[in-house]
Amino acid sequence: MTTPAPTPAATPPSANEAVFRQSLRDMLVLLGVLTVLGVGIGYLVDGMAGVWGALIGVGIALIFSGTTVISVLKTARSAPTTMMAVIMGAWLGKLVVVIVVLVILKQFDFYNPQVLFLVSIAGVIGSAVLDARAVQRGRVGYFEA
Repeated sequence: MTTPAPTPAATPPSANEAVFRQSLRDMLVLLGVLTVLGVGIGYLVDGMAGVWGALIGVGIALIFSGTTVISVLKTARSAPTTMMAVIMGAWLGKLVVVIVVLVILKQFDFYNPQVLFLVSIAGVIGSAVLDARAVQRGRVGYFEA
């Protein structure tokens, strides 16, 4: 009989990963609140067109802000050059996706473009502020042993 090889223990998240996990949680809470407020205000402003504008705006904010945080989390244990390549690739990819979505949406009129713009800008700027706050509050050392 052979004895099974021991399974390697899962490595605990690094300080950098903890910061970006917090950033991801904060972003999802922000987008949840923004969805509720945006849909409510959008409905009051323009009925169902305002609702659709708010929902699409939250989706764009999620794509734009979530891509960066997730790409950092996935490459946190990689070499710095790999991390930067993935982040830049994700940035270019999300920029192309957002532009294509906006070009496609331009031909339709079921949504309110002003609500879409305001909600997506609020989501992206709010997410950037929360990212900066998470980094400032995170306890990340200069050196890891």
